[in-house]
Amino acid sequence: MNVNGLMRILAAIPFVGILIGVYFVNRVTPYLFGMPFLLSYCVIWVVLTSVIMTVIYFIDPKNKEGAAE
Repeated sequence: MNVNGLMRILAAIPFVGILIGVYFVNRVTPYLFGMPFLLSYCVIWVVLTSVIMTVIYFIDPKNKEGAAE
């Protein structure tokens, strides 16, 4: 697998986690961090999306071209 394929897979993970995963965790009763489970699940995915996009930024070869200047 090349870098572009890896970046596409990493970029698809938050999409799948937020849009498809919500149907599986649609509950209110367990509370995490003082929030209903569904709300805390969405907040966790927002944080994970930022982490994943940072990883994509660092492995993208286009961002390394200007570093030598």
